[in-house]
Amino acid sequence: MANRSGNVIVSPSALAADFLHLDNEIEMINASEADWLHVDVMDGVFVPNISIGSPIIKSIGQAIKKPMDVHLMIVDPGRYIGMFRDLGAHLLNVHYEACTHLHRVVQQIRDAGMRPAVTLNPATPVSVLEEIITEVDMVLLMSVNPGFGGQKFIVNTLDKIARLRKLIDSRGAKTLIEIDGGINAETGAQCVAAGADVLVAGSYVFANKDPKEAIRTLKSL
Repeated sequence: MANRSGNVIVSPSALAADFLHLDNEIEMINASEADWLHVDVMDGVFVPNISIGSPIIKSIGQAIKKPMDVHLMIVDPGRYIGMFRDLGAHLLNVHYEACTHLHRVVQQIRDAGMRPAVTLNPATPVSVLEEIITEVDMVLLMSVNPGFGGQKFIVNTLDKIARLRKLIDSRGAKTLIEIDGGINAETGAQCVAAGADVLVAGSYVFANKDPKEAIRTLKSL
């Protein structure tokens, strides 16, 4: 089953960019067919790694001409909603596993003027979203364990996409399905066929000798 929009949304992951030449990487994204820019924020507590903080995100936000798709892999993400709004986030992804009061956090994100999204780790079933699926604009399914780039795609994610699509459709929701981890032309095509709308790709784009063509390939799936 193809995704409902008929157009794959591509959100290259800045985590895989060359940070020594980040200005050039942002210019490439601006000139490409990419729809969004995925920005991973890791705190070294929720996940075993630390990525980028507010000064760099602010600089990215000032230079990028595409919406910023910010993925918070941090504890207590509700504390930082206003900060990420001010940094230019368009979509704000919070982990189900990091939110004790998920509905409240989702509402706070929307009230702050951003589009709320909820992320699930590989071992978290989609059934945990049954009571909130109509309240979120997007669900991000991790197809690798969060915290590191360059991991191998978890094949069971394909069944998980199908289950999530069934839940979304059964509730009449318009929630997008985003996939992050191990995405390339092959796994991306499998995800789209299973019902995904949005593909996050890191090394497949930024390590490619022709990153714009890699983005174009994902867009055409």
